[in-house]
Amino acid sequence: MAFTVMNEGGATRGATIAALPGNTMAALILVVDDDPIQRRLLEAMTRRFGYEVETVESGEAALARLQAHDRPPVDLVILDLVMPDLDGMGVLQRLRQRDLGVPAIVQTAHGSIEAVISAMRAGAIDFVVKPVGAERLQVSIKNALRVDALEDELRRATRRNAGELGFRDIVSRAESMARTVRLAERAAKSNIPVLIEGESGVGKELLARAIQGSSERRGKAFVTVNCGALPETLVESILFGHEKGSFTGATEKHAGKFAEANGGTLFLDEIGELSLEAQVKLLRALQEGEIDPVGARRPVKVDVRLISATNQNLIELVKTGRFREDLFYRLNVFPVALPPLRARACDVPDLARRFLARFCAEEGKRIRGISAEAMALLSTYDWPGNVRQLENAVFRAVVLADGDELTTAEFPQIAAQVEGFDVRIPPAPPPVSADPDAQPFRPAAVVGPDPHALKLLDDHGDVRTLEEIEAESIRFALAHYRGQMSQVARKLGIGRSTLYRKMKDCGLGDDLIGDAA
Repeated sequence: MAFTVMNEGGATRGATIAALPGNTMAALILVVDDDPIQRRLLEAMTRRFGYEVETVESGEAALARLQAHDRPPVDLVILDLVMPDLDGMGVLQRLRQRDLGVPAIVQTAHGSIEAVISAMRAGAIDFVVKPVGAERLQVSIKNALRVDALEDELRRATRRNAGELGFRDIVSRAESMARTVRLAERAAKSNIPVLIEGESGVGKELLARAIQGSSERRGKAFVTVNCGALPETLVESILFGHEKGSFTGATEKHAGKFAEANGGTLFLDEIGELSLEAQVKLLRALQEGEIDPVGARRPVKVDVRLISATNQNLIELVKTGRFREDLFYRLNVFPVALPPLRARACDVPDLARRFLARFCAEEGKRIRGISAEAMALLSTYDWPGNVRQLENAVFRAVVLADGDELTTAEFPQIAAQVEGFDVRIPPAPPPVSADPDAQPFRPAAVVGPDPHALKLLDDHGDVRTLEEIEAESIRFALAHYRGQMSQVARKLGIGRSTLYRKMKDCGLGDDLIGDAA
């Protein structure tokens, strides 16, 4: 009987997960230890948890790997404190000096309080004592990744509010996004008008903010206008402002979006939705560098960096007469295309972890991470709504979650659309009838066998032995709780030593016990 216990998800769908490329699924962990046996042990454990792993044998090699720009970024370092030449404390100090914000878990053979305190002060996020158990290491890794993701989200929010969001705040490991960012970095060095093209939800506003935050207008005003939401009768007033009493209802003077963005950046989202009449007025403002507020006696000079965005094909709109050709050429000076999320599936795990950290903080939930099976599901889905849809899906999952980990059960709508993932959604409870003679509610028969039902009869119609039923119960519990032995024992109502003995008696094997311990 072949049965595999994994410490983080995937026990029941190993084939589905294994079919996906490893670097599109999991965080990358760097193990730094001069002891080859310890390196192999840590590598084996972290791979069983579902992470990608690289190993180096010295502190200098670790620093070189962390600063390698031509290789995938490292998400977490497991660092030995005692090493020849450059030890763990030295690595932590250099990480801080070089502003390499990679979270680190330090490991020590002695666990002395002084060493731990020094390491934490030097920037370590957690510590473990050799030889570390699988459960302790797994919890430490999940906590470190969660804390790092939350800190990144807080730093990003702070920079966004200050108008200092940069290209490093764009989460991506895809080459297609790297090309887009390189192009946007060139645009940030001048005041050239930029047109960002991409599907809804890909993050066009984020890229626009990164362009502004990396330009000489960094920290200045960033004003967003959704052209598709502008009322037809108020477009001119909203964009260019109006004087008091210039029309019915104009009880106060209004500056307008162009004046608000003076000295900074004006972001016109969904520019293709702008009416032809409004397009004429926008074209004049761009050509002359001045605006005519409604009711004003003279035009007003403005200094605005214009970034526009669209999810439509503007050339087709020009051909059909719905967009002015002269305005198109004025806006399309420096086009930048953002790829959809389905074209950069390797970004899904990083984005999901960051959204999870943020929503857990907002909702007051203590969720350590996303199971390997759920991450495989998210990485396989096409995401027609792109990053915005992923963000909303994680938000809903956080609200639904009762455990300390998001599983496929928290993504039922996604799982229903991906082959190989099947989540049973419980039916809504029946309405309570006020009629005392009403027939009691009887659920409809379930089509097919219930995958969670325990068979009491064998193939010959005889009652199965208690030993067989007990073995199947233990196997199911190991899969259901993903090899977390303490939790399995607690839920079965037995001690861990009893669980190990019963596993051995049931013929589950010593190798399985060693893997799950």
